[in-house]
Amino acid sequence: MFDPPGPRGRRRSRIATAVSALVVLALVAVAVRRFDAAGQLDLAKWRPFLTWPVWRYLLTGLWATVLAAAAVFALASVAGLGLAFGRMSRFPWPFRAYVEVMRTIPVLLLIYVALFVLPGYGLDLPLFWKLVLPLAFSHAAQFAEVFRAGVLAVDRGQGEAGASLGLTPAQNMRLVVLPQAVRNVLPSLVSQTVGLLKDTALGYVVSYLELLQSGRVLANFNHLLIQTFLVVALVYLVVNASLSKLARYLEARSARSAR
Repeated sequence: MFDPPGPRGRRRSRIATAVSALVVLALVAVAVRRFDAAGQLDLAKWRPFLTWPVWRYLLTGLWATVLAAAAVFALASVAGLGLAFGRMSRFPWPFRAYVEVMRTIPVLLLIYVALFVLPGYGLDLPLFWKLVLPLAFSHAAQFAEVFRAGVLAVDRGQGEAGASLGLTPAQNMRLVVLPQAVRNVLPSLVSQTVGLLKDTALGYVVSYLELLQSGRVLANFNHLLIQTFLVVALVYLVVNASLSKLARYLEARSARSAR
């Protein structure tokens, strides 16, 4: 999408990276010093996190987070693909309107609708779906744009070659264009999953016991607020950094195969 930076651009990038790293290290050093002065680094306050029952509780919350994220990903992918094809059809305006509206509405508002409005009309969903469905409605709009960009990025000659072999437009899309489009957008879909997984932290609104909500409950129980949320942040960091690394790997592999 972008041209690779030249020597001057790479030098500026290295300088900016070094300055950013120094600033982050300075902030971490200040935070550690403040925590030490307040006694937050005492071993006694961290010892509970060396026990299996605490980690089993947090890992149960992490599993609930992964389960919700997987459900949102599956629903948003299917809906996003349908919206993408709808936007490229002869009547794109309703699908375009959905994408534009959903991109402007905060997902928290959709969760409030599932939490407060729908029960008033007799539709009281389980906690899991009160979190998953609003997130899926919101992320479907983002996934639609990703899929549409992937389909449009496929060389038109690929479709023409399929047509010359006697494939119908539907077969051409299913057998020729779509596989290449999905391969092109796979790194972007994994990157979207990072944001999607973080959005599951909104589960606290509906009292769904995902990782952050589990950390909050644990902090209320052991009165170790800072230590608990630092551990929860570390878990999020490990999971999201792994997904980001996977996205970079897929992007690099896609770039190599395109050469």
